[in-house]
Amino acid sequence: MKKRLLSVLLALLLLTGCVLSGCSGDNDPVAQRKAEQSTDKYRNFYEIFVQSFCDSDGDHTGDLQGIIDKLDYLNDGDPNSGDDLGIDGIWLTPIMPSKSYHKYDVANYYDIDPAFGTLETFDKLVSECHNRGIKLIIDLVLNHISSQNPLFTQAAMEVSDGKLDGSARYFEIHENSWFSPETQVLPLGADYSCEANFSLEMPEWNLNSEQTREEFTKIAKFWLDRGVDGFRLDACKFYTNKETDGTEFLTWFMKTCRGIKPDVYVVGETWSDDSDIKDLFKSGIDSQFAFKFATTSGTINEFINTQKGKGLVGKVSSYEKKMSGQNPDEINAMFLSNHDQIRIANSLEPKGPDYEKFAASVYMLFPGNSFIYYGEEIGMTAPDTKGDANYRTPMVFDSDNMQVISVQGIGTDFDPPKYGGVEQQLGDRDSLLNFYKRIITVKLQNPEIARGRIAKVCDFGDDRVGAFFTEYGDQRLLIVHNFDADEAKTLDITDDMIKSPELAAGLVTAENAKAELKDGKLTLPAHSSAVIRTKTEESK
Repeated sequence: MKKRLLSVLLALLLLTGCVLSGCSGDNDPVAQRKAEQSTDKYRNFYEIFVQSFCDSDGDHTGDLQGIIDKLDYLNDGDPNSGDDLGIDGIWLTPIMPSKSYHKYDVANYYDIDPAFGTLETFDKLVSECHNRGIKLIIDLVLNHISSQNPLFTQAAMEVSDGKLDGSARYFEIHENSWFSPETQVLPLGADYSCEANFSLEMPEWNLNSEQTREEFTKIAKFWLDRGVDGFRLDACKFYTNKETDGTEFLTWFMKTCRGIKPDVYVVGETWSDDSDIKDLFKSGIDSQFAFKFATTSGTINEFINTQKGKGLVGKVSSYEKKMSGQNPDEINAMFLSNHDQIRIANSLEPKGPDYEKFAASVYMLFPGNSFIYYGEEIGMTAPDTKGDANYRTPMVFDSDNMQVISVQGIGTDFDPPKYGGVEQQLGDRDSLLNFYKRIITVKLQNPEIARGRIAKVCDFGDDRVGAFFTEYGDQRLLIVHNFDADEAKTLDITDDMIKSPELAAGLVTAENAKAELKDGKLTLPAHSSAVIRTKTEESK
């Protein structure tokens, strides 16, 4: 007990004394500034694959009570305590009843899967999140349904009796000759089938049907009335059929949700090229994930490895202008990996901890909302690079006492992260976890980072420096990244760039190094970032 108490006290001293990694004692500008809790849609989101996060009852399955039990780790309600990660948005993967472990085949849209808890437990989670200033969004699957859902089983029975004007209207049920030869279908007797491109166990909704849209309205209202703050929409690219397109359907859905909850936040999964994402932004959807920049093969990882900082900033700037041209209120959604992809640490961790830290700085300091995949902040890796289950292994809170959670098809025995679990990394000032905490603190101290637009790419004449101005209201910030993996940079910061510039934050990946701004010269160590703003009266 004494040893445990000593470790906790040591961690608190380290955190409160220098405000997380990259600090330099009393001279650390982050220690001088207060963080402010977000009150709008701009958030630092955390994706939780519910089955794998925290098991509260010992049945080897993560659950909603487990999330409640760990909320103080994510956000203790005080943005300046230094004791939590600072998360102010949570995205839950599907929580509705389903026979699969991933829950994307929904058997009942109006309940919680018994393995995860009850509606009462969910209500408690919503309340506890809101008490801490956390917005909670849930996965909503509108492309397809479980073949075990009573609405579909009723439709199947009616079709077998030759009745096509009842429940069949909810689904893509047609005569077999209606489908093209390459379409995957679920046969319903000799003459009719239902489209089922994702899986034969997941027949597809008819998104053009008035009956379907009435049902979706009831579903959205059910969850929004329970306090849910919004939705992550699965597979928006496929919101189409022979009579409607994705933009029309999504325009209807956004209008419907805003009629129920005006400040609803919706982010879409459109795993596609820019043109598809751009078209769907016409619907008024708040956000869509920026897939081209994410994943182990994405642009962020690629340009960190090739040290092309200026090139990456140019690409993000171009992307942002393209999307905001369709929806001026769009909020970019940047991420590194999610539940469908190889964990980013599989690519970055072998190169050294500075790569993981720097990648976090790069993606989280771009305008918009950032999405952290659970365990990314401690460097969790996938045990194998093939098969979705490998990307969804249990969260490691204590690498000396790992929780036993069964993941579909790959057992319960997993190696801990290289640098330990949450418990181990909290006490290490220079850990990846404490670096993530510092980034979020910096964003909460400087709200212009998320809410601004890239007004201009700042060219320092060095391809390994990625820098841009972001503007929000009458405020202007300069974000500078040194993509050079080996060499520090000394850069001129003039009043023409930022009037009366001061260093608002340094995010330095190496131990015993720091970013400095003195006499108009910014010194930025290798793989490090800086936030520069106009000096305030308080800091003069």
